[in-house]
Amino acid sequence: MAIDVEKYREQIERAKEHFEKLIIEQLERIERMKQAEDWIDYSKVKPIIIGVVGGDGIGPYICRHARTVLEFLLKDEIENGKIEIRDIEGLTIENRAKVGKAIPDDVLEEIKKCHVILKGPTTTPKKGDPWPNIESANVAMRRELDLFANVRPVKIPQEGIDWVFFRENTEGAYILGSKGINVTEDLAMDFKVITTQGAERIIRLAFEYAKKNNINRVTVVTKANVVKTTDGKFLEIAEKVAKDYPEVKWDDWFIDIMTAKLLDPARRKDFRVIVLPNLYGDIITDEAAQLQGGVGTAGAANIGKRYAMFEAIHGTAPRMVQEGRAIYADPSSILRATVMLLQHIGYQEEAKRLDMALDICGIFERKVVITGRSDGATGEEFAKYVMQTIEDPELEKKWKKYQESIAQ
Repeated sequence: MAIDVEKYREQIERAKEHFEKLIIEQLERIERMKQAEDWIDYSKVKPIIIGVVGGDGIGPYICRHARTVLEFLLKDEIENGKIEIRDIEGLTIENRAKVGKAIPDDVLEEIKKCHVILKGPTTTPKKGDPWPNIESANVAMRRELDLFANVRPVKIPQEGIDWVFFRENTEGAYILGSKGINVTEDLAMDFKVITTQGAERIIRLAFEYAKKNNINRVTVVTKANVVKTTDGKFLEIAEKVAKDYPEVKWDDWFIDIMTAKLLDPARRKDFRVIVLPNLYGDIITDEAAQLQGGVGTAGAANIGKRYAMFEAIHGTAPRMVQEGRAIYADPSSILRATVMLLQHIGYQEEAKRLDMALDICGIFERKVVITGRSDGATGEEFAKYVMQTIEDPELEKKWKKYQESIAQ
């Protein structure tokens, strides 16, 4: 049935103007990517400034424990001025709502004075919440700091699972997710963007990781059979990048069947390095973390050439705070993120010891168990258990026993 186009002329023109602004924004972003600086060399930076951002809900609680563990591991480096740890306040939903911004200007200014950020979860308002509909602080931080790569490892040794996900962070559906338009009362439209530069840098990072770690498989995940233009570009760029890495085999899967294959015991152990656009990566890494033991067990790295941010991947757990249970929140996820932070800035031995301690404390020995309630340990007690385990001269021997138990 034909419509009277003139009836909607005003709405159509408004939508065209809106879309034009988005196109100009993205073209400007492409130019910035073309002129991006080289990767930062942390060995030449003194001091390396680590910013600790508590966020909302249980965030300040678990970040406090992570900061304590960092201070414990980097005591000498802090004392001799190689490392500085700063607390950055103000990235709370109350403060963000007050100024009407995803990241208040003064908070962003303090964040940009740091080299790396350790961040707790933040609230993203949804319809029906008492907060204004401001943008996700995570999305805004990734854009403002150009943290284009979200890296999430998932390991389940007893099942032969050793995955590393490279999720594109700064485009796809999320970069324009808050910039859709209600064309009429009956028609709402959102937008998705993939750029050559954005796709190439995340895909190349995944291939580089595979090459450096002698991993002979990279899996590219899209829905290019249906979302032909944007996902099609992502897959096309993957084909071009793969030619530069002849020693690394690669394949591609569609996101729907990929979610199924991660649940398939016969196939899932074959996957190693997985690279994919933003929205698909968000969904599938939560699925993967759940297989590992829940989103509370996983951390994530958000990597850019100048800045990096490391975070817990779970939410703010407001109910725990409301019920007075925040002290029982599990800091495992933010501590796993701390391992990745230490690796990123060049402290491999400290990262290794923390990683082993988390395996022993959270999976193998479990002498201190967190339940999220008063029948279990507090986050502080668990952090102390982790530090005692790091100090234990038997640490490596215990970890080897853990590995042997897996093999059996």
